[in-house]
Amino acid sequence: FLIQSQPSSFRAVHQQQPFDSSLEKPQFPGASAEFVDHLEFIQPNVISGIPIYRVMDRQGKIVNPSEDPQLSKETVLNFYQNMTLLNTMDRILYESQRQGRISFYMTNYGEEGTHLGSAAALDPHDLVFGQYREAGVLMYRGFPLDLFMAQCYANADDLGKGRQMPVHYGSRDLNFVTISSPLATQLPQAAGAAYAMKRENLNRAVICYFGEGAASEGDAHAGLNFSATLECPLIFFCRNNGYAISTPTSEQYRGDGIAARGPGYGMLSIRVDGNDVFAVYNATKEARRRAVAENQPFLIEAMTYRIGHHSTSDDSSAYRSVDEVNYWDKQDHPISRLRHYMTARGWWSEDDERSWRKQSRKTVMEAFERAEKRLKPNPELLFTDVYQEMTPNLDKQRESLWRHVQQYKEHYPLDLYDKYQH
Repeated sequence: FLIQSQPSSFRAVHQQQPFDSSLEKPQFPGASAEFVDHLEFIQPNVISGIPIYRVMDRQGKIVNPSEDPQLSKETVLNFYQNMTLLNTMDRILYESQRQGRISFYMTNYGEEGTHLGSAAALDPHDLVFGQYREAGVLMYRGFPLDLFMAQCYANADDLGKGRQMPVHYGSRDLNFVTISSPLATQLPQAAGAAYAMKRENLNRAVICYFGEGAASEGDAHAGLNFSATLECPLIFFCRNNGYAISTPTSEQYRGDGIAARGPGYGMLSIRVDGNDVFAVYNATKEARRRAVAENQPFLIEAMTYRIGHHSTSDDSSAYRSVDEVNYWDKQDHPISRLRHYMTARGWWSEDDERSWRKQSRKTVMEAFERAEKRLKPNPELLFTDVYQEMTPNLDKQRESLWRHVQQYKEHYPLDLYDKYQH
């Protein structure tokens, strides 16, 4: 009936130009795409592996002079001294744990370049969410050795008041959010912080560090997706160091690393040589500039290698060879690569190296000895900082604690605690 009622001219045009389904455009709101009329699944290797951006080779030579950040001698020496000081602190605190002086420790061996390169590219007011292997970022920002030691020893000088495991650093003054053990919880928190900064137009960015193992957690998806849809000034910095505790990357994921996930979330991504401090610096600096200027997140995947054990609770010889570790320790280490660069320019010599190593060890040992002699935090601090005023249930718990301590006082050497009064 409807066709018969149409004008004859319309019928003629309709008959002469039959509908061509190939010209039909998808109208679905969920994606921008075209229709196809043949069945084909997308292969995971449809895109070749994302390349790794670098500035200098393993011998410390600049590959492309136009990519050289042209940092001053003072800045480069600062990088090197912080990286080697961190290395020295790691060795002393690792041995401290092995001697039973502290309960736990995690070293940063082999990943120092990711710390210093990224930290130097940030503004001091930018907010840092770390995982648990970013001590070099804090060190670059000026966190003193005494506070590193105080945190690991949980003594009265610890900013966290002895409530955290060792290596769970934090500093309000240095805009470094206190580290927590559960993996990837910092990613959605970082997205929220960056969104708040955007709303307040603070001209600040957030950087969020995590390992490739943490990227398998659900919180990683939430953080990445929220930051992209809310257009947050945020840099996601993934340290891909080859192993998530004992799980190698070959068992952790099947895709092309972590940077390949960026396009799926709609964010700009890059893969860099994490053992090249200049490549990390360049990538982070540009990501930070654009994140603030354009209000969008960036994903940086820094390819590096974890030379040390995952922690003092781990024995990596059970799942990787000594030869593999030795290669990264001797042939492609961020510290030796930067030293080659400085030596070639006449900025560093064997005498400088010997003098600095001796001085840095002395400085770390002095801080270590001070921390070990300090008293433990006042036990009353177990109950503070949760509520402004002590609640009845907390007050009850506190009284119960002191009754127990008084009853078994021979087991509680209260003279080792700071300013004990009860």
